[in-house]
Amino acid sequence: MQRDGNLVSLWQDSMPQYSSKTTHLPNEEFDVAIAGGGITGITTALQLQKAGKKCIVLEAHNICFGTTGGTTAHINTFFDTPYQKIIKNFSLADALLVARAAKKAIALIKENISTYNISCSFKELPGYLFSINEEQSKELQEIIEASKKLGVKVDFINSTVLPIPYLKIALFASQSQFHPLQYVYALANAFEKENGVIVQNCRVLKTEENEMITVHTSQGNIVCRKFIYATHIPPGVNLLHFRCAPYRSYVMAVQLNKKSDYPDAVVYDMNDPYHYYRTQEVKGIPYLIVGGEDHKTGHEENTEGCFRRLESHIRSFFDVKEVSYKWSSQYFEPADGLPYIGNLPAHAGNMYVATGFGGNGIIYGTFSAMLLSDLIVHGVSDYAELFDPNRIKPIAGFANFIKESADVVGKFIGGLFPKEDIETLSSLAHNEGRVVEYEGKKMGLYKDENGKLYAVSTACTHIDCKVQWNAAEKSWDCPCHGSRFSITGEVLTAPARKNLEVFDLAEEEYSSSKEYSK
Repeated sequence: MQRDGNLVSLWQDSMPQYSSKTTHLPNEEFDVAIAGGGITGITTALQLQKAGKKCIVLEAHNICFGTTGGTTAHINTFFDTPYQKIIKNFSLADALLVARAAKKAIALIKENISTYNISCSFKELPGYLFSINEEQSKELQEIIEASKKLGVKVDFINSTVLPIPYLKIALFASQSQFHPLQYVYALANAFEKENGVIVQNCRVLKTEENEMITVHTSQGNIVCRKFIYATHIPPGVNLLHFRCAPYRSYVMAVQLNKKSDYPDAVVYDMNDPYHYYRTQEVKGIPYLIVGGEDHKTGHEENTEGCFRRLESHIRSFFDVKEVSYKWSSQYFEPADGLPYIGNLPAHAGNMYVATGFGGNGIIYGTFSAMLLSDLIVHGVSDYAELFDPNRIKPIAGFANFIKESADVVGKFIGGLFPKEDIETLSSLAHNEGRVVEYEGKKMGLYKDENGKLYAVSTACTHIDCKVQWNAAEKSWDCPCHGSRFSITGEVLTAPARKNLEVFDLAEEEYSSSKEYSK
């Protein structure tokens, strides 16, 4: 299957591309249309279809093309934003809701696996969180105290499953893991058996909101009563783009020389950014999966260096036989620490969104399906106010909001690329990309393994920020809101809707044409 990067993930390599029953957009009306075929979109579609709604999933590429295809699939009762911070920034009652949401999401995953007899290597495991210095130990103490207040089972212990030195370590009971694509594929199949419709290679271009919603796609138009953006971040221009910061995280799946060295647990350190560890057996082969080295999208010049640092970290503590897979993935960090799930800001009440999951996409993606289903079917939810995308939390989120917004403004600089002689721009190594500047103007060039040049405008089609070259994934990444594009300019990741402007380098002088998603 394909995913939103040049590098092959462990999950991508072990699964074929999903084959949906419907290949073309049907000429029908739907109760709910959902953009995005990852864990959020597919789980939500199944929940709504079972509740009696007629649903369609519109996926721009293929099922699990985006972040679900690059996740490490940790299933936790705790989050990147720890409970003590949620209590401080929101309230104890709100933190109780978040803890309850995690339990409900895990329960739904287990229920789906049981109901549909899904073979996805689901496994309950202990979860370890460890500190390496006094400052981290103090925070770990606060995490444990807050977690216990919320009924989360955790306490200090004196041993670990990793050969990594630690100062203090805590054990969270009943954490989990699974093969994410096997799980989502099974849900997609169940959804189609419930007469749901999945159309792949069908990009949503825009929506028109009247009494009914007209959805314009690359395959034509459909009409629906409710519409959900389950695209990890909504496309177009929206307030949420200023409240969610895009990040890349790096992952390696390695084989070890000793079978006994594979940890039978999910483990996390407390560094910033933190490392996360687990084991997954695929087709009879065990892999140690380790992630980390996170950075804001488009803000790291040497993305290959992130992999080198991650590999060095792994080899420092494990006897590595070989690095079998390496890849990176994208997530969006919310300004106040909690995701945005509910009505899309600045739109009528029939448009919905789920975004800002941080590094907890499996849990929050699953919970989004439950919350959105309640809102659409029943009109109410106990969780609606807490996760409302229209909320404003000045104490919790204002500083981050200003920081991210200021960063965006600083990137609105540049102009159109002038017509220059191509020979002056072709001094690239094979498989190298570079932003080339002449007279203060920029364009992005990439030379493939055969010496063919590809040239695109560096102006992101979202809000005209300037894209940066990602050497690891061979993509053009926007440092403002996280839009990503292929070497040919095709949109890989929202919020951009349109492809980058492409320059035809075959002619003596440059000619350009704006390539929109088709």
